[in-house]
Amino acid sequence: MGRFKIEKKETVAYIIMDSGENKQDLEFASQLLQALEEIENDINVKALIITSSDEKNWSQGVHVEWIQKKFFSKNYNSVKKFLYTMNNVFKKIIFYPVPTIAEITGHAFGNGALLSCCCDFRFMRNDRGFFCFPEVDVKIPFLPSMIAFAKKAIPYQKFQEMVFTGKRYTAKELEGMGVIHKATDDLEQLKTFSFEFAKSFNKARGIYAELKRRMFVDIETAFEKDKKVIESLNIFVP
Repeated sequence: MGRFKIEKKETVAYIIMDSGENKQDLEFASQLLQALEEIENDINVKALIITSSDEKNWSQGVHVEWIQKKFFSKNYNSVKKFLYTMNNVFKKIIFYPVPTIAEITGHAFGNGALLSCCCDFRFMRNDRGFFCFPEVDVKIPFLPSMIAFAKKAIPYQKFQEMVFTGKRYTAKELEGMGVIHKATDDLEQLKTFSFEFAKSFNKARGIYAELKRRMFVDIETAFEKDKKVIESLNIFVP
């Protein structure tokens, strides 16, 4: 699996993004979905941490140049397949049957920030990296589901501010908003805190998954609304 590594430590599984800036395209989405499915099938796993091998970047979001090239060459099927596959990734994490933790090692921009919002908990180092939604500047609007699941992680008033300004936030600022569970001093502390938190879980998968299904029913509905937007390919605004 070229862009990801899977590791396990005691009852905690790791998905490690391993392609530098970890920009998201069809290959990224397909491999991440495969990794999630592999870990889900291991009944000994009690929690999942999603992290990055890059100390500067967690994920810089959509590979804009890739999607623009596909779009303007009229390779619309690749664009649609990417959007649907990435939605499957988001949905898989949101409804995952064990606790999911984003261990944010560096920049989390756009779809990268949204990937962390899918997780149940977020930890981020304060000495490096920013969190932001630059969509207002790159002219790519959110899908309905993105708005729905971001609100489970970010207070809605602050989410509006983030979306409309494109402002970058530090881990300490996010911690004050309740977006980040813990802002750590550095990378070493980040890894320690996230692992200790993850290994504290030993929840039954059945009840954990059912709680998510009931709590996030509005998110499930929003994913259905995405289909109309994706099929129209209304993903760029002049």
